[in-house]
Amino acid sequence: MAKNLEVTVLLDFYGDMLTDNQRNFLGYYYNDDFSLSEIAENEGITRQGVRDAIKRAENQLFEMESRLGLAKRFREMRKGLEEIMDCAAEISECNMRYGLSREINDTTVKIKSIALGLIES
Repeated sequence: MAKNLEVTVLLDFYGDMLTDNQRNFLGYYYNDDFSLSEIAENEGITRQGVRDAIKRAENQLFEMESRLGLAKRFREMRKGLEEIMDCAAEISECNMRYGLSREINDTTVKIKSIALGLIES
C-alpha cells in the first residue's frame, strides 16, 4: 500500500490517540493536500516544525499499528467477507443451474446481505 494511503488509513484508526496538532497537521498534509509551507503559514510555525511534527506523528501511527494491528485485521476481515460473498454467489449459481431450491436461494441471499452489511459498516 502506498505510504500516503497507509497513513490516511492509520489516521482513521488511531488519529484520536495523537495530539490535536499532530492530527490536524496530518489531516492538512494527507487529506487536504497542503504543503508544509502552507501548513506552517496557517499555524504560525516554521516549515521544519511542521515537518518534524508530521514525521513524529507518522512514526507514532506506524508504531501503534505494529503493536495493535487494527488496520491489518480490518483488511483481513474485509477480504474474508468478500470471499464469503463470492462463495455464496457460487452456491446460488449452482443452485440455479442444478435444481432450484428456494431454501438454498434464500440462505445465500441472507449470507450475502449480512456480509455486505458488515463490509459497509
